[in-house]
This record gives sequence, structure tokens and C-alpha cells, in this order.
Amino acid sequence: MSNMFGFTLLAQDGAARRGAVKTAHGTIQTPAFMPVGTAATVKAMHPQGVRALGADVVLGNTYHLMLRPGPERIATLGGLHHFMNWPHPILTDSGGFQVMSLAKLRKLDADGVTFQSHIDGSRHRLTPERSMEIQGLLGSDIQMQFDECVKLPASYAETERAMTLSLQWGERSLKAFAGGPGQAAFGIVQGGAEATLRRASARAVAAMGFGGHAIGGLAVGEPQEVMLAMIEEVEPLLPTAKPRYLMGVGTPDDLLAAVARGVDMFDCVMPTRAGRHGLAYTRFGKINLRNARHADDPRPLDADSAVPAARDYSRAYLHHLIKSGEILGMMLLTEVNIGYYQTLMADARTAIAAQSFAAYALGVREAWAHGDAEAPR
Repeated sequence: MSNMFGFTLLAQDGAARRGAVKTAHGTIQTPAFMPVGTAATVKAMHPQGVRALGADVVLGNTYHLMLRPGPERIATLGGLHHFMNWPHPILTDSGGFQVMSLAKLRKLDADGVTFQSHIDGSRHRLTPERSMEIQGLLGSDIQMQFDECVKLPASYAETERAMTLSLQWGERSLKAFAGGPGQAAFGIVQGGAEATLRRASARAVAAMGFGGHAIGGLAVGEPQEVMLAMIEEVEPLLPTAKPRYLMGVGTPDDLLAAVARGVDMFDCVMPTRAGRHGLAYTRFGKINLRNARHADDPRPLDADSAVPAARDYSRAYLHHLIKSGEILGMMLLTEVNIGYYQTLMADARTAIAAQSFAAYALGVREAWAHGDAEAPR
């Protein structure tokens, strides 16, 4: 097997794509959902458990890891894969989104961002060069360019300014990328909800020579139809021979809609965060285990699920764990949700290969609409 990073398009059904991304630490089957491992851990999950549910790749966060425990320390300890006991592909984001959303007293200039840590108030600086250096120290397989992400809604002028700056930072990020065999840098298309800016950004990013391309700055509060419209603007302008990653998305419905529009990779904290707060994603739709109606329900969440947590525990027990604040409840529902997202993507891959993705997506949505009232006992 060659050690080169690469994307192979295996099947296409309309715009939906079935592919494989080859990295230094293994192959990512696409469409793929990447569980978020912000601080070198997918919250409430063992790494082996994440893998067993079907995940090929997890996401790590430059901002959080640079603050604690520090990229130099992780590098000394053998790199992020070894540090977190995940010998499979890892994608790291650049830290740009977290600087904008979490950091205190941030100051942006053309060169980068100076900010105070949300943890202890210590001062730090992130530039495209430092972001890529950190990601290099972490040793991730896919490293994201440093960018500026504006919150929506934003004015055209503000959106254009951030988009232009992100393009400049993209060129600097790619120049600073020192990846080895099987590693790649991804560029990020920005432009908010402005179609003209999205197209301009996509053309410029596509011309830079990145190993893959991401669509950023969406799923930040805008309606789903706006997000989908922006994907439709960008998708024809991105090279078909490279993977496409929609950052920070989303709900199961978002994933199906974006796969139908040619997106290959996704990440979102939604399934893990929801699991810790008592919400399960299932083929019958969302089920809130905090609701009193589950207190006497002996049924599992899904008797036919391949995920043990969805199959082997009663709703009554899960309700009890969540109401009691027990850690096991958070662990089991996180497993349910990661498992559901992985199954959703695995079944999407099968459907695309069989040229039946539209029918598959329709069937999934119909099952959600029907709900769990007549789920098998």
C-alpha cells in the first residue's frame, strides 16, 4: 500500500458520492461522520468503543490541545495518535473557530489572532504558521488551514473581509504545511450566506492545491435551506478528485441532505453532547429519555439495533440513569448516538453503491416521521 494521501471515488448516485480517503493511519470510508474528540477524547467513550461502532476517523481540536496539555508535550509523548490510543486517522481543526467563539479578549489582525485562554486567562497567539506547526506536532493525518469564521447573520462587508482574510491565511497555511507521507492540508471555503462570496472563495481555494476542501462557516444558526443553498453554490466548483468536508454539521437530516449534494465528510458535537443530556438518536427519530413517559417502559430503544446500548437496556433503566445523573447513562446514550450516526453513514455508502440513495434517504425520513410508538417490543 502506498503511503500517499489520496481520495478514490468508488461510486456516484446523482451528486451523492461513495469514496475512500487514504491516509497514513488507514482509510476513511466516505460518506463519513467523524466523532469529535476535542481534548484528545470522544467524551464518555473508550477509543476502542468508538472504533467498534464503525468510526474510521476522529477529530481533535488545535485550540484546546494547544492550551492543555500543549502540542510540544504531546509530540514528546509520541504524537496524538499514540497519546490518545487511537491508531486510526485523525483530523485536526485549525483553532480558528474556537478562538472566535471561546477565547477572551481576542484581537484580530492581518497576521493572526492574539487571545486569552478561556481556561486561565493566559495570553496566546495563533497565526496560520503556528496553527500548522501545532497540527504538525500533533501529527494528525488531515490538517485544516487557519481561517476566520464570522457568526451569521453578518453584513456583506464583514463577510467579504473575513473571506478575503481566510484566503490569505489559506495560502500561508498551505505554505507552512510540512506534512509527511499520508498527510494532507485542507483548505476552507468561507463566504457566509453570500452566494457570490462563496463561489469566489471556492474558486480561489480550489486553485491553491490543497489535498481536500472544506465548507466552513455554516451550521452557525442559519436555517437549513440557507446551508444547503451554499453547498449547492460551492459543490460544482470543488475538484471531484478530492474529498469535501462540511464542518460542524449536523443533525441526521443535515447529513442526508448534504450527502445528496456531494459532501463526503462531517463532524459535529451533536451526538455526543445530546447523549450526555439524555437525548437519543434512533431510526425512530429523537427520543428524550428525560421524559417521564419512559419511566415504566420495558422496551429497549431499538430491539433490532447492532449497537448494544440501544438493544440491551430498557428505556426505563436509561430514564433512571439520566434522571439520577449517573455517568453510565451518559456513556450508554453517547454510544447509542455515535452508533446511530455511523450506521446512517454506512447504510448511505451501501445505498450509493447500489444507486438507491434517494430511496434510502426517503425511507429513513419516513421512519423518523412515523416515530417510536409502534417500535418492536
